[in-house]
Amino acid sequence: MRIDKYLWCIRVFKTRSIATTACKKGQVKILGISVKPSKDIFGDELILVRKNQINYQIKVLDLPERRVGAKIVDLYRKDVTPKEAFEKTELLKFAKDYYRQKGSGRPTKKDRRDIDNYQEDTTEEL
Repeated sequence: MRIDKYLWCIRVFKTRSIATTACKKGQVKILGISVKPSKDIFGDELILVRKNQINYQIKVLDLPERRVGAKIVDLYRKDVTPKEAFEKTELLKFAKDYYRQKGSGRPTKKDRRDIDNYQEDTTEEL
């Protein structure tokens, strides 16, 4: 089975064309090597898919005949993504929302002083 079709069948991507585009952009890898959408896959392979700033690791258990329902997807794949990958995205989300909203203008003097103090504190720790 083609890898783009497999990723679509197990509901990693919403459409097959999105799966094909992800393969062409190098967001799908097997053994650390980017693959083309037409690459044939077989059982017991580990696929690395970069989606939404998370590197998902999917182990192929079986190949489905056609697109499967969400309830039975786990018969065809095993998600072995480490929990640290999800924790990183949570930290990024907090970091983005913590300081300033995009488009809120230039930093005030107080904001600038806080930024400088923070940068000085982090360089002293090194």
